[in-house]
Amino acid sequence: MRKLTVVFVAALAASVLSCNRAAPETTDKPKVALVLKTLNHPFFVDMRRGAQEAADRLGVQLEVQAAEREIDVEKQMQIVENMIQTGIKALVITPSGSREIVSALVKARDANVPIIIVDTRVDEKAAAEAGVHTETFVGSDNYEGGKLAGAHVVNVTGGKARVGILEGIPGHETGDSRLRGFRDAVKDAPGITVVESQPANWERDQGFNVFQNMLQAQPDIDTVFAASDLMALGAIEAIAAAGKTGRIKVVGFDALDDAKKAIAAGTMDASVAQFPSEMGKAAIESVVKAIRGEKLPASIMVKLEMVTKESLVRR
Repeated sequence: MRKLTVVFVAALAASVLSCNRAAPETTDKPKVALVLKTLNHPFFVDMRRGAQEAADRLGVQLEVQAAEREIDVEKQMQIVENMIQTGIKALVITPSGSREIVSALVKARDANVPIIIVDTRVDEKAAAEAGVHTETFVGSDNYEGGKLAGAHVVNVTGGKARVGILEGIPGHETGDSRLRGFRDAVKDAPGITVVESQPANWERDQGFNVFQNMLQAQPDIDTVFAASDLMALGAIEAIAAAGKTGRIKVVGFDALDDAKKAIAAGTMDASVAQFPSEMGKAAIESVVKAIRGEKLPASIMVKLEMVTKESLVRR
């Protein structure tokens, strides 16, 4: 009897140990990589939140990584390659470099990992030459956003302004498209002159430094278009340092919370809103469809909206 009891207890213990070992390894959730430009920018924090909400709802295991700085393309490429090694089922990425990122996307292609592009388009020529196929692009139309900003400047200045522009990173699709849209919107207004246009690389500190120098060289600038709100907020600080608060109109892009506060306070005139949380949500919804083998449209566009003091009051 004791022998039978010992055998039974041993078998039961082995069964429990076996179950305990197996439990952590079983999951039905597909692992998806979300590789952002940075997590030090409220825009991408909002995008991550929207993506995570969709992932939780749709049963996706979301792995999020990003470089420290938005301009660190090499780090982003390393992150993509490392994520592929972990066995991800799909890749969602906001490219830090439209052309540079293609070589990392080749690795995803070779691993049969579907690719969803968000916010910044991949260079079409470079992707085609490398044989890289992306399932869809999720984002807003940066060119149209630039046109919205330009049309606003024409309207609020009565078609007479001396404009300084703070660009993003030269050669990057997002900033270049916004800049092109803005210039096209103001080109038929003969009273508007772009007196200087300089890159400030999406960063607040550079927005301050670049616009401070710009204002010293061109003291008659009365309007600023910044291709992102962080650069616009830096320009506002430079305007304050020069004692010109309220005398220079500032128009930004992204409608970040700090920008909305500046608009409400009257130190910033307007900003173009993009809704990054909606981009994150749409990207994960697209990923699920891609994993299932469903065909996606070439692009999924998220709305744009001009945010002004009046629109904030209406809300």
